[in-house]
Amino acid sequence: MLNAIKSHARIIVTAVVTLSLLVFANGCEKLKARDALNKGVAAYKATKYEEASRKFKEAIEADPTFDVARLYLATSYMSQWIPGADSPENKAMAKNAEDEFMEVLKRDPKSKLATESIASMRYNQANAFPALEDKLRVMDDAKVWYQKLVEIDPQNSKAYYSLGVIAWSKWYPKYKAAREAAKMKQEDPGPIKDKKIREELKAGYAGLVEEGIGHLTKAVEIDKIYDDAMAYLNLLIRERADLAENADDYKKDIATADKWVADALEAKKIKAIELEKKSKGIKAE
Repeated sequence: MLNAIKSHARIIVTAVVTLSLLVFANGCEKLKARDALNKGVAAYKATKYEEASRKFKEAIEADPTFDVARLYLATSYMSQWIPGADSPENKAMAKNAEDEFMEVLKRDPKSKLATESIASMRYNQANAFPALEDKLRVMDDAKVWYQKLVEIDPQNSKAYYSLGVIAWSKWYPKYKAAREAAKMKQEDPGPIKDKKIREELKAGYAGLVEEGIGHLTKAVEIDKIYDDAMAYLNLLIRERADLAENADDYKKDIATADKWVADALEAKKIKAIELEKKSKGIKAE
């Protein structure tokens, strides 16, 4: 009986020692990971992205669950990526960035930074394509990611703005083609004179125009001086005027668009004043 007790005691002591060693080793690895992260951040701030990437990798190797390091690694890859450049190295950089962001999303599906970064990459990829068909295809993917972003962060004005710009990007080629088909010059006032062309455009794209206006309006509701969103609201409403059934409705939309132009100019002035104040404040310090 005494031998059994001693044997059991030895097992417990061995287990405790082993657990202590594991905790100590785990603690050392986390310290190592944190040190590598700090060195990587310093290199990143100095725009030494390759060095930063190596340090972030070291941090992840020491602690595979260290998602902050993984986000930094993905961002360092994204910082080296050039949208539209066709070299194998550049394509690999984009893939590496996306892979790391996706790895973060596996553990945290609501990671705002990872979601926003992938959405931004898709949007920039779309704009880099020379062919309209390719551009619009990738724009659709960017739209999906920006929709995910507003679900995660409903007050993200940039996400709503991007959704509005995507809507305009999909609408404008059809709008431009319709005016050309109706033999209207850019400076010619609307509505589109050819009723058939106007009705076909309205049936196919009026919903998209309203969707874009809705997103941009939401962006301005969140950020009262979002001048870029106001500028696109001007474009969409001014172009929507060409779908009007009569001159009065056309003039009403044009007046609304003109107001957004004025609001955008005022917002720019406010931003310039705020920037000047901030600059003076920094100098004073």
